Amino acid sequence: MMDVAKAAGCSQATVSVVLNNVMDIKISPDLRARVLDVARTLGYGLASPIRRAGLEDLREGCIGFIVDQLATTPEAVNAIEGARHASWEKDVTILVAQTQGRAEHERKALARLLQAGAQGIVYMSVFTRRVSLDPVFDDLPVPLVLLNCYTSDNRFPAVVPDEVTGGRMATASLIRKGHRRIGTIVGESFMEAAQDRLTGYREALAEAGLAYDDRLVVEGNWTPTSGYEATQKLLSLREPPSAIFCQNDKMAMGCFGAISEAGLRIPGDISVVGYDDDELSRHLRPQLTTLELPHRPMGAWAIEQLARKARSMHRGTHKVGCTFVARGSVGRKSH
Repeated sequence: MMDVAKAAGCSQATVSVVLNNVMDIKISPDLRARVLDVARTLGYGLASPIRRAGLEDLREGCIGFIVDQLATTPEAVNAIEGARHASWEKDVTILVAQTQGRAEHERKALARLLQAGAQGIVYMSVFTRRVSLDPVFDDLPVPLVLLNCYTSDNRFPAVVPDEVTGGRMATASLIRKGHRRIGTIVGESFMEAAQDRLTGYREALAEAGLAYDDRLVVEGNWTPTSGYEATQKLLSLREPPSAIFCQNDKMAMGCFGAISEAGLRIPGDISVVGYDDDELSRHLRPQLTTLELPHRPMGAWAIEQLARKARSMHRGTHKVGCTFVARGSVGRKSH
């Protein structure tokens, strides 16, 4: 939709209104026609699972979406948007319940979604993790898909981001620019995303023949303040890094502040890569090179699995790669 908005000279919100055929919002016929024409020209939606999923069995039905948190981060909304996009042409309604991760809320939500006629259930965690499902999920009358989480026995189809590859891509992008001393600011170490992104960082160093130095690894907590403080620690080293991989864009925002305060320039003096492709990454100056989390395609994948039903659903955990987004915060290492 961002591509369509740019080509049509309007906002992404306008594109959404037009493509969803919302008629109670006043948009001029010329603008509506222009958005539709651009969408057709760019082949909007043709590469998405809309075209692959056999959604005929779900036509005019509904799917239940159970998620622990909706408001804290955009990931849940992005996944729901991906699911909606993958099902909209078949007139499938998505019903969403937020449970705060409480088992009693999950049981009530599940009962009400089934009562409403849900033909499949998507169970999502905002943070990638292993989950222990309530026994009520064991014998459902409809298929179940796990999104951004998985069970230890892999008995349900599950989809998660490929965080190890993401961490490797972020670090490798800096190595390709000639950086050899690369710092990283990690998220809270108990979280799988932080562990896996750090694993990817270490793999990229090893592949390039670079030694791992734990002085270059500083723990943050995903906030701008922690990114700022961690960057100060890295810059205070006797041999500071020439590049920093921040495990999310909010920490990268704090990193930018500390670098500027130290009188250094991005990317002239130091390069920075973030992670998440948060909206703020486009408002930093220079704009932040980052990786986009794949929650939209993950949501679409979940719908595709429900359409397949039990006879051919993917078993085990499926990993979806992140997309590298090159912007202006990475430069070649100066000698």
